[in-house]
Amino acid sequence: MRNIFLFLICALISLGLNAQIYNYADDNPVELGKVSWLRNYDEALTKAEKEDKPVFILFQEVPGCGNCTKYGQEIMSHPLIVEAKEDEFIPLAIYNNKKGHDKEVLDHFGEPSWNNPVVRMISKDGSFLGSRISNFKSTALLISEMSKALKKSKNQSPQYLKLLAEEYSAIENGSDDFYLSMFCFWTGEKEIAQLKGVIATEAGFMHGREVVKVKYDKSKTDIDRLATKAGQVNCADQVFTDVKAKGKFSHKKTGKYRKDIQDKYYLLHSPLKAIPMTNYQKAKVNSALGSGMDAMMFLSPRQLHLLEKSKKGANYIDKDIVNSRYTSTGR
Repeated sequence: MRNIFLFLICALISLGLNAQIYNYADDNPVELGKVSWLRNYDEALTKAEKEDKPVFILFQEVPGCGNCTKYGQEIMSHPLIVEAKEDEFIPLAIYNNKKGHDKEVLDHFGEPSWNNPVVRMISKDGSFLGSRISNFKSTALLISEMSKALKKSKNQSPQYLKLLAEEYSAIENGSDDFYLSMFCFWTGEKEIAQLKGVIATEAGFMHGREVVKVKYDKSKTDIDRLATKAGQVNCADQVFTDVKAKGKFSHKKTGKYRKDIQDKYYLLHSPLKAIPMTNYQKAKVNSALGSGMDAMMFLSPRQLHLLEKSKKGANYIDKDIVNSRYTSTGR
């Protein structure tokens, strides 16, 4: 464990002590969320040229309707989305219900006035990087389009954005839970989190057995496919579920479930437990730590920087990434 800690510290130093941490723009209008926005199109393009970044433009009604305020409170306030906008893009907010410069930019892009939120991403020379995003209800679509724009502009997109898109895709398209029993649920979490379509794991007990609670994306996999894969690494002695399914494994009804106090065992015994993460990140990081893989590849630069700012003994494993508001930074 000491070697892991030293490795993490060295990696943080390599990121640079000037790396930004989360510093929410709490004085924003609610419609703009927590992002620190520019408000001038020409200034955004100049900065984009200087920093070699694409521009993320939010056309938003301020003050706005319920759709606009919800967009700001939820999608525009998720910590990882805020980070991606501020660190990978030049964020620009254009009000679609104001005159002057805002109206000029609105007309330049052919955007309607008094409209629901719309996003466009452009290169530093003003050319489009992908489609106009008018679906303001899908977080997964926005993140996916952000990744595509970054790949087109910079030939790369952060791994944490890919994970976030997969997690929200499962949330929006439908996910389900079931339980697998095995000889050791800590091993089970490590192995099962690596299977395609699994977006969360949890160690616990059911019917007097050690089990792993598995949350999966129903659009990408199913219970029997996952149970078969888990069985190949001796992590599927029994399948407990209330979902009707047919396949190789016989399914038994779920019973009373109790979470283990050392859920995410490998993460729990790592300094990385002090970093707020999404459920998908927790599963991936825990699995990587248990397998001797690079766990930090699943985390954002700001998340990693939080480690040196975290309070001694801090543990965010059971806390939601959004609700935690990264209090480990002292804010």
